[in-house]
Parts: sequence; C-alpha cells; structure tokens
Amino acid sequence: MQMGCSSAFVVVFISWLLFASSTHQLRSYESQILLQLRKHLEYPMQLNVWENYNGDLCTLSSPPQMSIKCENDSVTELNIMGDKPAKVSKFRGFAIPNQTLSQSFSIDSFVTTLTRLASLRVLSLVSLGIWGALPDKIHRLYSLEALDMSSNFMFGSIPSEMSRLVKLQTLTFDENFFNDTVPEWLDSLTNLTVLSLKNNRLKGQVPHSVSRVRTLTELVLSNNSLSGKLPDLSGLSNLQLLDLRENNFDSELPPLPKGLANIFLSNNSFSGSITEQFGELNALEHLDLSNNYLSGSPPVVLFSLPSISYLNLSSNVLSGSLPEHLKCGDTLTLIDISNNRLIGQLPDCLDSAVDKRTVKISGNCFSIDVRNQHPAEYCKDIGKGNGRSTVKEIVILAGVIGGIVILVVILLVVGLLIFCKRQHTETTLVQHIAPKVKQDDPPSGISAEILANARIISQAAKMGNENTPIYRVFSVEELEEATRNFDQSAFLGEGSLGKIYKGRLENGTFVAIRSLALHRRYSIRNLRLRLDLLSKLRHPHLVGLLGYCIDGGVQDESTIHRLFLVQEFVSNGNFRSHLSESCPEKVLKWSERLAVLIGVAKAVHFLHTGVIPPSSSNRLKTNNILLDEHGIAKLSDYGMSIIADETEKPEAKGDGAKSRQVAKLEDDVYNFGFILLESLVGPILSGKGETFLLNEMTSFGSQDGRRKIVDPMVLTTSSQESLSIVISITNKCISPESSTRPSFEDVLWNLQYAAQVQATADADQKSDTTSQSELQLR
Repeated sequence: MQMGCSSAFVVVFISWLLFASSTHQLRSYESQILLQLRKHLEYPMQLNVWENYNGDLCTLSSPPQMSIKCENDSVTELNIMGDKPAKVSKFRGFAIPNQTLSQSFSIDSFVTTLTRLASLRVLSLVSLGIWGALPDKIHRLYSLEALDMSSNFMFGSIPSEMSRLVKLQTLTFDENFFNDTVPEWLDSLTNLTVLSLKNNRLKGQVPHSVSRVRTLTELVLSNNSLSGKLPDLSGLSNLQLLDLRENNFDSELPPLPKGLANIFLSNNSFSGSITEQFGELNALEHLDLSNNYLSGSPPVVLFSLPSISYLNLSSNVLSGSLPEHLKCGDTLTLIDISNNRLIGQLPDCLDSAVDKRTVKISGNCFSIDVRNQHPAEYCKDIGKGNGRSTVKEIVILAGVIGGIVILVVILLVVGLLIFCKRQHTETTLVQHIAPKVKQDDPPSGISAEILANARIISQAAKMGNENTPIYRVFSVEELEEATRNFDQSAFLGEGSLGKIYKGRLENGTFVAIRSLALHRRYSIRNLRLRLDLLSKLRHPHLVGLLGYCIDGGVQDESTIHRLFLVQEFVSNGNFRSHLSESCPEKVLKWSERLAVLIGVAKAVHFLHTGVIPPSSSNRLKTNNILLDEHGIAKLSDYGMSIIADETEKPEAKGDGAKSRQVAKLEDDVYNFGFILLESLVGPILSGKGETFLLNEMTSFGSQDGRRKIVDPMVLTTSSQESLSIVISITNKCISPESSTRPSFEDVLWNLQYAAQVQATADADQKSDTTSQSELQLR
C-alpha cells in the first residue's frame, strides 16, 4: 500500500514537472520572438525596458509607447509607438537615413517573425520606420481583430491574402505610401467596422465591394488620388463617419446612409446639386462639402438639422438666394458659405450676432455693404436658371458651337489662315505671360467661365488663404486716404520695383502699396489681364496681391502714368534684417533660418510647378523675403515678369557676351543659391559681392574654413550634418552650368532633410543636458 502511494506520488510529481516545463518553454519561446522583433526594429528606444530583463515580459511594467498583453502564456496584444513620422517630401522605396529603418531591414523577415505570435488579436506598430512592400504572409495572423501600421513607409498594394483575416474589425494603414487601388476583396472581411487608409497614394475608383461591408462604422480614404464615381453607400446602415477629403472624385454626390454623423467630402471635384437626401440625415453633426463644383441652391433644411453643428459649403458655385426667414439649428456653431454665387438678402440667422456661432459669407453677392461681397454682376449669369445646366444641354450646346465653327472654317478658310497667322503671335505672348493654376479635367454641367473662377477659389482656399481679402480694383482716392496722401510717414522704402507705402484701408486692414511708374504705351486691357493673372498666384508663403489701381488712364487708355499694386502687409521686416548682427536680438538661429528657407522654397516650387507656364525670374533676394508676426516667411516681388515688360525701362545694352552669360546664370535656382549662401555667412560678407563669395565657397570644405566664413550664430546653433547638407545643395545651386543645377523639388527635399537632422540633434542635446542636470542633482 505504501509502495503504491509512493508510485502514484512520483507519477503526479513527474507530470507536474513536465507541465511546468512545457509552460516555461512556451513563455520562453514567445519571449524570444519578442526579442527578435526588437532586433528587426533595430532596438527602438521604446523597447529599452526589455534590455537585461529576464522575467516574464507579460508582467513587465511598460511605458505608454509600448504595451504587451497576454492570455494563457501567449501574447494577444502588442502595441509599439515609435518616433519616426512618415512625413517626407520624397520616398522612392528605399531607406532614408534617420527616417526609415536601415537599408539592411527586411520587412519579409520581420513579418515572418511576427506571424509566429499566432495568438495576436491586437497589433499596433506605428511610426517605426518600417519600409517595403507588405508581404502576403501577414494573413497568417489569423486571430487578428485590430491591425494598425500607420505612419510607416509601406508601398505597393495591400496584399489580397489579407481577405482571410475574417476576424478583423479594425484595419488602419494611414500615412504610408500604398500606391495601388483600394482592395476589391474588402467584403470578405465580414466583421470590419473601421477602415482607414488616409494619406497614402491610392488611385482608381472606390470598389463596389465597399458598399457590401455592412458592418462598417468608419470609412476614411482621405488624401489619396482616388477618382471617378463613388458607389452607392446607402446600404451601410451602421456608417457614422465618411471621410473622402483631398481626392479627385468627379461624380455627383452619391446616395448616403441616413445614420451618418460626420461627412467630409471637401477638396474634390464633385458636381451637380446638393440633393434633398442630405436633409434626411437627422443624425448629421458635421458636413463639409467645400472646394468642389457643386451648383444650384443649397437645401435650406441643412441649416436646421437637429444635430448639425458644423456646415461648410464654401468654395463651390452655389447660386440663388436663401429664404429671408431661414432657420438655423440651435446646435449650429459654424456656417461657411463663402466664395459661392449666392445673391439676395442675408437671412437673419446668418446676419445677426449669434453667441457662439461663426458665420462666413465673403465672396458672394449678398445685397449688403460689408463683409467682402462681389458686385451683383459677378453672380448674374449663374443666377439665371439657378445654374442647373444639365450634361445633355452642355453636350448639345458644344455640338452646335462645334458645327458652327466647322462651317466657318470651310467657308472662310483663306481668311482664317491669315487670321491664324496673326493669332499665333498673340497666343505666343499670352502663353508666356498667362500662368494658370494646374487643374484636372472639368466636370460637366457647369459653364467654363464659372468653372474657372471656382477652381481658382478652390486652389486659393487649399493654400490657406481663405481669410485673405478679395482681390479688387481700388480708386486713387482710396489709396490717398489710406496713406494720408502718400505722406512721408507712410513711406516704407524703395524696392526693386517702385516705392512702397504702408496704408490702412477703410475697414482697418493694413496693406503695402507699391507705386510703379509706367514707361510704355500699351493697352490698359492687356495690363488688367496680366494683373488678374498675377492675383491668382496664392500660396501661404507668397505675399498676396489684394488689388490694383491704374492712375492716368481714364481719359486716354494708351497713356498710363502710374500703377499701384495693393499687397498684403507683412509686419516683421525682411529676412536680411534678421541675419544682421546690428540687431542681435533679432538674429535667427540655424533651425529658424531653415524654416524660412523651406517656406520660400515651397513658394518657389509652387511657382515652378503649380502654374502653367511656370513663373520664373522671381527676384529671389533676402530683401524680398518678409517675415510676419509669427516668423512665417512670405516671398514678395514674385511673378513680376508677368507685368515687368509693361512697367520697366529697357535695360541699357552692354557687352553682348557678358549679358548673355548673366542672363544664363540669373535663374531662380541660382539666385536662391545666394540666399542660401547669405543664410550661411550672414549679410556682412555677402555684401562683398558674388565673385568674392564664389571664391570663398572653397573654404566650406574644411572645419577651419567654415569657422572662418560661416556666421557665428550658425556655427553655434547647427549640427555638422545639417550644415553639410545645406552647404552641399548651395554648391549645386550656384553651379555656373545651369544644366547641373538641381530642381526646386530637390532643393526643398534637401532643406527639409537638413531640418529633420537638426531637430534630431537638438532633441539629443536637450536629452543630454537633462541627464547631466539630473546627475548633478544626485
């Protein structure tokens, strides 16, 4: 009996040992996987707590950026938040130093290791610099319910094998570089509630399969390159959020489910009217349809929906009038109907000062005297018929016009040939002087004139200029009153084009008024055309043109004596004054100089690529870079080549070869190179001339040489790597051979990279300083 009990005890004891051993082996196995993942991710700071830790990682107290949850000795949840944001100007599918993981990183090996955590239900790997095409084997994580790999550098297509992840409820791939289409297989994910793919490079149409994912509560596809017609989404009865901003959709607004609370469709090319179905969305809280080509009258019920708090219909071509007794809902705190073609009296609920409600109505034709309204003629054409031209009418009209044109060509072919010869000369001139905002194919159903204006408004709003006063023609009397008859106290100085005065308009707005003397006889109509074109160049880093005044051309349009340009007033001086040691308290540090340079580079990049034809010869000098009260850089004197031949005296002829050489070098990249150079060495040395600076550029190659020529403020506030990047691009910009100079896109990329490097160095230095202070306190 005793022997039997002893045997039984031994069996139980050995069984317990085997069980304990197997449990330990399982925990050890998954711990090893986690440590391998740490190695794949190149030992991010967030996982430093794992270092030299020999215990159970499931019980480890972790920082907020990293968490692990376990059940039954298996990892079920892994969340790691890194510090490598995916915001770069260029990504070509290869590693970027200090931004992505290194060139040796393999996303295939990483995912292979990851899939060994077979019990994972929640996986979040954000801002870790993961780069490459996401491997098909990700589907081996068959237990996944939530997957978030935002702010990384994954590209290509989203693997079709992910359709096997039938338990998946949340899929988030925001801020990556996926550049294929939205997957067709999404309806295989029968439990999916949240789909977020914003800030990628996805293209093509939204597949109809999306409309069959009946469990969706959030659909976010904003800031991609999606286009075409949206599917009917009205069957998605659980959908609460629809965010399709910043795409290229060009259809009419799609049918939508009635339970939607938030709709964001701005910055697309939606056309047609805002249908009555929007008035049935009783759960709607936020509606943004701005920056499209929507026409007709807005449904008045939108303003009184029971839950609506935000209504933005700005920058469309909405027309007609609003009812005098329009009712605004009690929860409505912001209404923006600016930059449309609305007419008539302003309803009381939009005109009265309602507490806690913001109303924007500028850029319409309401019959009120204030708040930046257009004259009635501006909205007259679209007011007739409420602007509801159908596609069929447009096609018929185009056919009739085309037939007439063909008939005229046949009957008057000889006369037309003569006319074409004359027209070719005029067209050549217009092509050289007439920049137009780049735009996609026009939506049907809207007249060309209305569409052009809407697109210009849309582009300006995208660039962040919605608060800029409307461009208009000023009278001489207005400008004299604004400057106290051009009193000397209002004189700001003399720029590269005329004298500049500070003025204050009747509404209290401060402006800069530039007075230019005209030296040629020409058509006043041609000058107005040129000025209108110049006014359309809007960007956050450009000084806005608010209007003009032509003095002396009333009696005789062929003789005009003065031209006044009314521009945005920028209060904090020019960039050159912030580089000078004469005002030490104003001298900018290296990181601040980089911010100014990046802003100007963005503006010039817009002038080179955002208008057709590109605007060149933009008078790039540190004196023409102004800083506002927040230190934001704004470029002035840009685009003056558009009107320069109407305002400048012909240059005296010099040595022919020398003039041609100067003309060859005087392009924007070359001139920006000298702005970079002045940012490096300061204005004292730069005053010695280009030849001196070009000779001194050789000094940048050594540390001693840099200490000799680089501004002390730059030396003491910059990292060597950041400084080297800017010196390198500066050398390329001022290359004597124009063919070897970089594009402004390359210049901008290098400056942004230099700023990132500097920010990292500053953060490291701050961390070291903090550590030293803590040691001293101990």
